[in-house]
Amino acid sequence: MPNFGPPSTPRPAASVVLLRRGGKHSQRALEVLMLRRSEEAKFMPGVWVFPGGSLDEVDGAEETGLRACAIRELAEEAGIELDAGEELVPFTRWITPEVIQTRFDAWFFLALAPAHTPPKPDGVETTEARWFQPTAALKAQEAGELVLSFPTQTQLRWLAEFRTSDEAMTAYRERTLEPILPVVIAEDAAEPRVVLPGDPDYPA
Repeated sequence: MPNFGPPSTPRPAASVVLLRRGGKHSQRALEVLMLRRSEEAKFMPGVWVFPGGSLDEVDGAEETGLRACAIRELAEEAGIELDAGEELVPFTRWITPEVIQTRFDAWFFLALAPAHTPPKPDGVETTEARWFQPTAALKAQEAGELVLSFPTQTQLRWLAEFRTSDEAMTAYRERTLEPILPVVIAEDAAEPRVVLPGDPDYPA
């Protein structure tokens, strides 16, 4: 829903971008777990997402709480348990544009999938679970076979730069996490579009 007043305060949230080594031993391409949200969901019905949700009081606070939240949501939505000591690498941090009424300050963590743990959608919030190579998910979106949000599409494009899950984990261990605040631009009669920091037309 659009917001015509002062910007609302973003709610803390966290997601796991779960990676696995796809294919046979001779073909270890990066694959990522995605879940389809229920058509009955109030937020993004039918959209394919990474497992995640809002921070709960039981999770704790700050980055420690966000990590706990991401692990809890993965277990609840996909039936995959990660140990508390499992490595979660900060990947991205997205803050919903100010023109949107319901806003999130969402952290996304990369993690490697435990062996022999097929995802199991909970049947309430999530109805399907699939492993995708990033480029395959993006092509499916273009073909109208699935729906992805703008942040999800962007993150999949960034993951597509890596040949393997290990390469992606290594690269993001060495990067500093900077918050991303997209801006929605509406120009004359054209459709509104989203720009990111660093784009030529991102507002100063």
